[in-house]
Amino acid sequence: MTYDYVIVGAGIAGCSISHFLHEKDPQKKILMLDRHSNVAKGASGAAGAFLSPLLGKPNKLKNLVNKSLVFSTNLYKNVASEFIIHSGVERIPKDKVDAEKFLSYMEFNDFDYELKDQGAFFPIGSKVNSLEICKILSKKSEKKFDYEVKHISYDDGIWSINDEIQTKKLILSTGADVSLIEEYYFNIRPVWGQRIDIKTSTKVSHNYHKECSISVSERQRDKEGLYTSTIGATHHRFDCDNQTHHECLRKEDVLDCKDFPYTKEIYNSDTKKLLELASQILNLKDVQICDVKVGARASSVDFFPMVGNLINAKDTINKFPYIINGTHVQKERYDCYPNLYVLNGVSGRGFVLSPYLASNLVDLIVEDKNLEDDITVHRLFTRWVRTKKAKEIVTERGYLN
Repeated sequence: MTYDYVIVGAGIAGCSISHFLHEKDPQKKILMLDRHSNVAKGASGAAGAFLSPLLGKPNKLKNLVNKSLVFSTNLYKNVASEFIIHSGVERIPKDKVDAEKFLSYMEFNDFDYELKDQGAFFPIGSKVNSLEICKILSKKSEKKFDYEVKHISYDDGIWSINDEIQTKKLILSTGADVSLIEEYYFNIRPVWGQRIDIKTSTKVSHNYHKECSISVSERQRDKEGLYTSTIGATHHRFDCDNQTHHECLRKEDVLDCKDFPYTKEIYNSDTKKLLELASQILNLKDVQICDVKVGARASSVDFFPMVGNLINAKDTINKFPYIINGTHVQKERYDCYPNLYVLNGVSGRGFVLSPYLASNLVDLIVEDKNLEDDITVHRLFTRWVRTKKAKEIVTERGYLN
């Protein structure tokens, strides 16, 4: 069967794309593919799903995050109000040095806040139910789960997936697993981390963020008189080859991976660390761990997301061989793979950034609207192609032969 759109990856990025495609192009057939058994089973399922402002002096990343925060919060309220707990977030400095920086940032805040003993309270802070939000955003798309995309190919205006699924337009929102993208400039670093769900007799009235985050409790106690809350997240960058990362990303339980640095010892140590960090924020009583989730966030080399058309480096370099020596070529002239798009690199702010980025991507796909320069794939290719490493790869791979 041929679809109008196929989205590979059913995390918050893919589900947001699904939502906006149905809004902009409601008559078209859309299929979502994911190797796991449901939406939000990878990094999106392991995320704390906190919505919190980025503090600091004015800069492009802060502007993007805070603009996305307003957009995404409004979207969640409109489409899934029952799955967003809008109770605010208290941001707390880590130490005395951080406190000095923290106070210097106050004049640059984009949102209302109230100073508290430990830090500052921002009413805009929220937490969402990652699984339910993803279900709602993707509800109108056809889905195929437990499906491993092994290869993609293009011929005569059609993308073929595993030689059995065809689509006119293909969108990759695969997070830290970029094995389908054989482009050296598309540099994603997996950042592994853990979150824990706990039960406690302490009712957490709002979200907290210091060295870890604590979520507001569910509104109702369970039969044992306990509230559910979330603590997250740890951060690990492991120095191992891409193949090892990719093999582990294919498993729902990272502890099933052999010869991978995220061992049972690190898993247990991270759990203990999160509980200790949380105790420095709140005195949580009668704590019971009810779930532990591990996932890999997808972080780009410059910490900005990667959105839009995927550039074909070989064809672009062959067309403009002088580009590797630093000669300027207009970005509009780069060769791109036809009707192949990406949304990636949202790092630990997936539930803040993804809806805003997905809306922009869909505007590009359906209405041919331009993307902001800071989020496009083009910026990474432009930087990479002038590096010594790029010249080595051009020679090794015979790009100019």
